[in-house]
Amino acid sequence: MIANRGEIVARIARAARGLGIATVAVYAESDAQAPHRGLCDEAVAIGGRTPAQSYLKIDAILSAARLSGADAVHPGYGFLSENSEFARAVADEGLIWVGPSAEAIEIMGNKALARMRVARMGAPVAPGYDGEDQSPARFIGESERIGFPVMIKAAAGGGGRGMRLARDVAELNQLIESAAKEAKAAFGDDRLILEKAIEAPRHIEVQVFADGFGDVVHLGERDCSIQRRHQKVIEEAPSPAVDSALRARLGACAVSIARDIGYCGAGTIEFLLDRRGDFYFMEMNTRLQVEHPVTEAITGIDLVEWQLRIAQGEPLPLKQEDIVISGAAIEARLCAEDPARNFAPCSGVVAHWRAPRHARCDHAVSDEYEVSPHFDSMLAKVIVWGRTRRDACIRLAEALADTSLLGVGNNKVLLQRIVAHPVFVSGEAVTTAFIAEHFADPQTRVAQPTTAEWAIGAWLSAAAAPERFEYPSYWRDWTSSGAREAPWRLRTLGALEEVERRGSIAIEAQRSLARIESDPPMTIEGAPGPQGESFTILVDGLRAQLTYAWAGRELWLGVRWGGEESRSLSFVDLRRAPIADVVQNQGSLVTAPMTGQVSAMHVTPGGRVERDQAVAVIEAMKMENVIRAPREGVVTAIHVRVGDQVRLRQVLMELE
Repeated sequence: MIANRGEIVARIARAARGLGIATVAVYAESDAQAPHRGLCDEAVAIGGRTPAQSYLKIDAILSAARLSGADAVHPGYGFLSENSEFARAVADEGLIWVGPSAEAIEIMGNKALARMRVARMGAPVAPGYDGEDQSPARFIGESERIGFPVMIKAAAGGGGRGMRLARDVAELNQLIESAAKEAKAAFGDDRLILEKAIEAPRHIEVQVFADGFGDVVHLGERDCSIQRRHQKVIEEAPSPAVDSALRARLGACAVSIARDIGYCGAGTIEFLLDRRGDFYFMEMNTRLQVEHPVTEAITGIDLVEWQLRIAQGEPLPLKQEDIVISGAAIEARLCAEDPARNFAPCSGVVAHWRAPRHARCDHAVSDEYEVSPHFDSMLAKVIVWGRTRRDACIRLAEALADTSLLGVGNNKVLLQRIVAHPVFVSGEAVTTAFIAEHFADPQTRVAQPTTAEWAIGAWLSAAAAPERFEYPSYWRDWTSSGAREAPWRLRTLGALEEVERRGSIAIEAQRSLARIESDPPMTIEGAPGPQGESFTILVDGLRAQLTYAWAGRELWLGVRWGGEESRSLSFVDLRRAPIADVVQNQGSLVTAPMTGQVSAMHVTPGGRVERDQAVAVIEAMKMENVIRAPREGVVTAIHVRVGDQVRLRQVLMELE
């Protein structure tokens, strides 16, 4: 039984099938139509809509195991994968746990215990605090002892959940509460630890494997330095910053740690590498990592197959000297989020999905797949291999351009721009601060429509709109009645500042003329293809490859002008939708930047706020998102309460 959801279910099921092992999926009520249900031989409902009501509910998962007659449980990653109570409960049921022992998880899955254990071994550890006293006074005192800046971390898990950077006491007081709350929601444990922040390091991790006979090997390192909100976005193997000597030192340290705790199965030892080449133990992930495919690509080893074989009591298939690293691999995480709005999670329904045709893509996405605000924002992973790192960069750029995800806000444009950035391509000076340094301006993280792309949007809004929309009768027969001209009015979605433009469109069967306000008219040659299929047109003589899809009254558009980047744009047709449906963040209104649940309200009616002051918190996809005032003023009305579910662009409060 695979106690998880999404793309990792597909990955584990594929490996199990290769070994002749039948699989069972579990699914929450909110995942009743999710693709991962159909990827296994059987699927069992576990109820609930949120993680706490489903994938984090041990009793429900064990009941599903009994009902299905499963012999073993693979936890995947996230959810209960590093929960020692769950591992022990599985073993107590007489089932095989595909992972390390509950004791190993207790030691290394808890960052506080892991730091103490590793420090006693003599491994390098950054100064920090991992004690039981969780009082604000103790955290302040320890932070002053360590020295600011300090990193606040969840003791019971990773993945960026519950992680905050505090530069002074004032920030520390504010961030401890939100970090603890986020950790509790993600891991069921609100304990925190502190570490001296090593600013702008490389994030290097080593993949280890151990069997039940005392043998331990490492499979080289991965570089996970490209991050946002302390979460990985792009990972690669091997690291361009690690030479053979450093690789040997990192590998030896990781193997020693795994051996010291009697580890069994797949695990990852994570380190921070500073500019001097010194490394510090950060944590151990006692599970399979999201980014495991890049290690598979450079070693030719199926890591999930190894997990299953070791869980069956087999020895490690290879000795250390037999493991050979070849070429370079890079993985990009395609996430449902808005890079222009501090990577706020996005939810909705996928209108069109197409995986890249010439690259590995681990996913469980399909057309009409509902992206829930309750779960992690990652939808797919695009993985490429090349003989050299530069080859891999070129292949990843092409694979991302060949990927189509329409209907839900996502980070594809940013991923393409990262991969094309000269600093990333060179492999030099890439640190965890890369996005903050090179994409500090939110507008650089998304595509802004050009005049030609406004013209394309106007053309498609008239020539390719769904039949279910109500149109003037003279628009329905434009292909047989010659040119028809009518007004159009669109507004962008997904941009930091939503922009509205209007004009007129004159349409013929193979040639159209789009007028945009005072700009010169643009000629479009060609006819629209079916929704979700790629086709080519000419815009003032320039060739554009298009894919489009409608999501309600929103037009989602992929445009490629011949370069590597495939631009993602979205518009709302204001001639088809009431203005109230597309409320933007006016100066007097504070609106929700994503769908989610209000978890905190920091203001009251009549209170005065400053520009950028935190006024509320919305929890979405297991992350807390701070909502800030667009300007200074007085709160005249609050329209939501803590615990309310809110939709994208819903008005939260009004300012005067």
